[in-house]
Amino acid sequence: MAARWWRRALRGLCGAALFLSQLSVLSGRAGSLMTTKLSQPQSTLAKGLTSTSTNAPYFKASESTEIPPYVTNCPSNGLCSRLPPDCMTCNTNYSCIYGKPATFDCKVKPHVHCVDENNHEQENFTVNMTCQFCWQLATSDYVCTNSTNCMTVSCPRQRYNATCTVRDHIRCLGNRVFPKMLYCNWTGGYKWSTALALSITLGGFGADRFYLGQWREGLGKLFSFGGLGIWTLIDVLLIGVGYVGPADGSLYI
Repeated sequence: MAARWWRRALRGLCGAALFLSQLSVLSGRAGSLMTTKLSQPQSTLAKGLTSTSTNAPYFKASESTEIPPYVTNCPSNGLCSRLPPDCMTCNTNYSCIYGKPATFDCKVKPHVHCVDENNHEQENFTVNMTCQFCWQLATSDYVCTNSTNCMTVSCPRQRYNATCTVRDHIRCLGNRVFPKMLYCNWTGGYKWSTALALSITLGGFGADRFYLGQWREGLGKLFSFGGLGIWTLIDVLLIGVGYVGPADGSLYI
């Protein structure tokens, strides 16, 4: 009897374990269904965000309608061949010969309107210019920055790094803004004629050195009476030939 009772108990335990396992499987399926239902609003939200992001090109299109700053320098309805270089884009003619006239195919930039000789609006045209790069132009065809930190009166003569920009009416190849090494050529407003006149008349009192901003030499000439006349004569010669210049290192006017 006891053995039968134990067999029934084991069967009951096995049935309970099987029931609990089936219950856990059912609960897992229900959880997966709940997560899929909850993920649906997120997917719809993501779709809503992507749908709104598709409107971005419209904002970019509105920005592209803004007038570029170079348009202010481009005359409206003028001859295309006379437009400033900033108003057009030209293809480089690699077959041109340096220093010789050449023809270049050009196209106006966006928002620029020009006409031909018959007053017909056009976008593509040709321009005649000399085959040379911008840094090879004459010094009168570009404007460079000036430096006031270098000495003009020195041996050898000092140079400085300048940034040069081509004038608007000049056409050339390459970059229109380029660096270049130039000699120091700035002036502080001192006149050579005034310095020479002071050296001849009042050089014994150091007036020429005071005028040029050389205070120590001026005091030395003042208290030595021009080096008993010898220093005065030497300064007349040095200022006359331009060897002695302003103390700031600038050129005479």
